[in-house]
Amino acid sequence: MQCEIITIGDEILIGQIVDTNSSWLGRTLNSEGIDIHQVRSIRDEPEDIHNALDDLHELTELVVLTGGLGPTRDDKTKASLASYFGVELVHHPDVEAHIESIFARFNRNVNKLNRSQAWLPANCTPLFNEKGTAPGMLFQNHNRWYVSLPGVPYEMKHLIEDKMLPLLKKKVTINKVLVHRTLLTQGVPESILAEKLEAFEDALPQHLSLAYLPSPGRVRLRITGRGPKNSGIETLLDENFDVLKEALQSIVYGEGDDEMEEIVGKALRNAGQTVGVAESCTGGYISHLLTRVPGSSDYFKGSLLTYSNDLKQSILDVSESDLISHGAVSKPVVEQMAFKAAEVLGTNYALSTSGIAGPGGGSPEKPVGLVWIGLAGPNGVKSAQFQFNGDRERIIRKTALTALDMLRRELEIDSRN
Repeated sequence: MQCEIITIGDEILIGQIVDTNSSWLGRTLNSEGIDIHQVRSIRDEPEDIHNALDDLHELTELVVLTGGLGPTRDDKTKASLASYFGVELVHHPDVEAHIESIFARFNRNVNKLNRSQAWLPANCTPLFNEKGTAPGMLFQNHNRWYVSLPGVPYEMKHLIEDKMLPLLKKKVTINKVLVHRTLLTQGVPESILAEKLEAFEDALPQHLSLAYLPSPGRVRLRITGRGPKNSGIETLLDENFDVLKEALQSIVYGEGDDEMEEIVGKALRNAGQTVGVAESCTGGYISHLLTRVPGSSDYFKGSLLTYSNDLKQSILDVSESDLISHGAVSKPVVEQMAFKAAEVLGTNYALSTSGIAGPGGGSPEKPVGLVWIGLAGPNGVKSAQFQFNGDRERIIRKTALTALDMLRRELEIDSRN
């Protein structure tokens, strides 16, 4: 089944809110074998809604609209759909009774605008909304289904999962399988990965495809399988996913929705080891990533944010002569930072960072994006130099993820010894 998503509201178009509904709908509907063909955002105006519906792909069988169903005058979606289908708005006493029951729970009176939500296009099936007052609406027109939902995310999710999908499955047989598996890689750019995987892509069976999804510090590789149910697509995908994983094992750190900080935290907990951080250019970002994982107090002991050279000297005993002769962004400085952080914080491992995140502060010898990362552990202290591109935030995130990946690799080595 092919689907198009239309999000309605000026608040999306002017950037006042972020459209999270479409991403959730994409994941949820995909898992049901429904293929998303297009996502678009439009104004809540009759002409724009009519034009969007007229412009649907001829093979689209399901249209999901979100937004524009509130009790205020600027919500015009319901009336626009009625005019598009050439029907009147009719009163639904059961919907009004449902709205009254919701208001009664909060000892509130139902005003005229709220009662207007019980007037719906004559050709729709109401989807009762236990999370709010605006009902969803399901339409069938020729061989196409339309569902209009409130834009409030938790209301929309409730109506999709508990109302629309069960009802749709009773009326439509979805014979297609649409499955994904995602491999997470760290430290190798998209273009190099694509070159390395050229033969793998050429050998993929007809019903499988590979997508590259880059973001600062990592590239996600997603294999998608499409085909009829009971055709063995899932097995075929798993077999090729294992081949991909084996080919890239040295740079793979996880699968699916795994996060680097979760992988590192799990490895530390399993090994009964602890970590601390001495941060300069990352400004506490590594600590933030580690502590956003529930239960991180089991292995993360603390951090030292030594942004200035004075603090590098007074807290971490970094040599003044090394700061003068090599500069703060250098091998000897980050190694001293990591070594002393492990000692001060009493941890098995410690990470350190020092770099030039920009946009200013660079030089021909040390350009913006130059970063040194240090790692202290049971096997001593090591460090590595990197040259990252991008703006300040991207450089900081790449540095943090690279530091965590260095720790992940070290934990893997130590676990084998």
